Amino acid sequence: MANIDWSKLTFSYTKTNTILKTTFVDGAWTPVESLTDDYLHLSAYAGALHYAIECFEGLKAFRAKDGSVRLFRPEENAKRLQRSAQYLGIEAPSTEVFIEMCKRCVRENIEFLPPYEATGASLYLRPTLIGSNPQLGVQSSKESTFMILCSPVGAYVGGALDAVDVVIARNYDRAAPNGSGSYKVGGNYACSLRSLNIAHEQGYKAVLYLDPSTKTKVDEFNSSNFFGIKGNKYITPKSDSILPSITNASLEVVAAHLGMEVERREVPVEELSTFEEVGECGTAVVITPVHKLVDKPFLESNEETVYTYGDGKCGPKSLKLYNFITGLQKGEIEDPFGWINIVEL
Repeated sequence: MANIDWSKLTFSYTKTNTILKTTFVDGAWTPVESLTDDYLHLSAYAGALHYAIECFEGLKAFRAKDGSVRLFRPEENAKRLQRSAQYLGIEAPSTEVFIEMCKRCVRENIEFLPPYEATGASLYLRPTLIGSNPQLGVQSSKESTFMILCSPVGAYVGGALDAVDVVIARNYDRAAPNGSGSYKVGGNYACSLRSLNIAHEQGYKAVLYLDPSTKTKVDEFNSSNFFGIKGNKYITPKSDSILPSITNASLEVVAAHLGMEVERREVPVEELSTFEEVGECGTAVVITPVHKLVDKPFLESNEETVYTYGDGKCGPKSLKLYNFITGLQKGEIEDPFGWINIVEL
């Protein structure tokens, strides 16, 4: 096992043994290579560099209580990557190839997989697909390169389940109406950087965006979905500009399994004052509870309306959902949904 203080891991890059790579060229995928160098040999004219012909995924490998190594719903990540690739007009690997490459990446970097006892730590996998052939014109790439990268990580923001303060960016959008918001393409994250940088300067951990058409409904955070708890209801926005989060979809199933009502619907801004708990959810954060949500006429304004949820700790229903999901991932809870995929070592 690598010489790492697992308790001090953050969500950041750590050099590991290998990345895996294959390229779709002349109608077929090349044999998968294991590369020890993190730097790619890539044409300066590659479509990914000029026209953002790029999409990616994020999933995690966990060491379970019984010592087994687990992936959480990797087939859903494969499907979402394929959907993103179709939007970009480039070739994506099959679900079988995607999952096998994820497992091989875990095996080749197994010493970087945190132990079961490391709370909140995992081996994060970043499947990445780029348009890689040289081109000048604006068009979908004929050649695509698929890679699996990995790094051991801790909590995305703060510590696991630390409540955070966030801000609404009314004068910024992460996606356009009828645009690429529901696909996991790099351009969406680039569009969030300006507002996120301003928010960080003001002391906020994340940005919440409203629907880009009317600015009257909640959309999602800069890197994760939104959910709210009201009574016994799990409520999350329905919008064509939101990335369909695998974690959020899983939480909806778990919430129903635990006897909660689940509503995926439009969430008007005015409803923010009525929630008892609010959180971010996604692969990187799992659940990050929100303590204060600040609404401003525009991000740079000093005028603000503040919504406060709880006492700065994770709310009871959010905590119950978090414990169930992480319990599945770590083998502490029986998997009633068939979501766990075992990595044979």
